[in-house]
Amino acid sequence: MGFGSWAIGGSGWQFAWGKQNDDDSVAAIHRALELGVNWIDTAAVYGLGHSEEVVARALAGWPGPRPYVFTKCGLRWDAQGQTRRVLTAASIRQECEDSLRRLKVDTIDLYQIHWPVEDVHELEGG
Repeated sequence: MGFGSWAIGGSGWQFAWGKQNDDDSVAAIHRALELGVNWIDTAAVYGLGHSEEVVARALAGWPGPRPYVFTKCGLRWDAQGQTRRVLTAASIRQECEDSLRRLKVDTIDLYQIHWPVEDVHELEGG
């Protein structure tokens, strides 16, 4: 059973669900974990990194066993918050490092491609 964290990204991005209270989001994650949820699904793009930061806060304050942490790559954003699909090896490496830093974890238990690219040849490059 998992906890999806799209909404907790907040309102500052293109596909937002509206304003969220970070303390309420952390409390919701903790309650879900109390009820038996054992994984949290997030993505770098949710709130342009904010969702991963909120998940990190929840993990830091959780006294129980660490749930599995899932996140995603492949949707990058610019200074205006507009997203584009990128799945080059260099981009995936950078996104992974950025997610590890925001999540404050040493490992990501499941790292997923968020959205496929239109040009599959991009996946073949170094």
